[in-house]
Amino acid sequence: MRAFLAGLLLSWCGFASAEPLTVKGVDGKDYQPLEPGGKKASVLFFVSPFCPTSNNFMPEINSIVKEYGDRVAFYVVEAEPGLQLPDVLRHIELTAITAPVLLDDAIRLAKLTGATITPEAVVLGEQAAKLYQGRINDYYLTPTRKQKQPTTQDLRDALDAVLAGKPVSASSVPAAGCKISGLD
Repeated sequence: MRAFLAGLLLSWCGFASAEPLTVKGVDGKDYQPLEPGGKKASVLFFVSPFCPTSNNFMPEINSIVKEYGDRVAFYVVEAEPGLQLPDVLRHIELTAITAPVLLDDAIRLAKLTGATITPEAVVLGEQAAKLYQGRINDYYLTPTRKQKQPTTQDLRDALDAVLAGKPVSASSVPAAGCKISGLD
């Protein structure tokens, strides 16, 4: 009975349903961000156009997408309750986002994955198994305190481990940034 209820709960959340969760991107295309789609993993970058910390990470996010994009599926998730499409389109233009962008104005993807901060990365494997969640690197030590250069590459290290078929050594590293509203 417990297994049935757990399966029912996961199905309701979109993680173990017969049909993968489909989300429309701002480009009008349908995406299944919780599944890697033939690649080794799927990465969701939770960002907000109103979070300076998140915006400062966009060059690094674009660099990661360029470096790993042939082996990993990437999505930028604009996670902000009530966010409007014009704000997202302006954010894409200002920060030169290169990955598909998903508007999560109902913060459904944030709730499903447990994301709470922008910027925060969630790496998923087959059947939406969470392989890593947390910061991209330690450039920001707190939401307003940053270093001259990052000293760790947490997300890159996690992706390297996944691509090598090894376990991720630190599967959860707290992110520093802006809280995603509406997750209470």
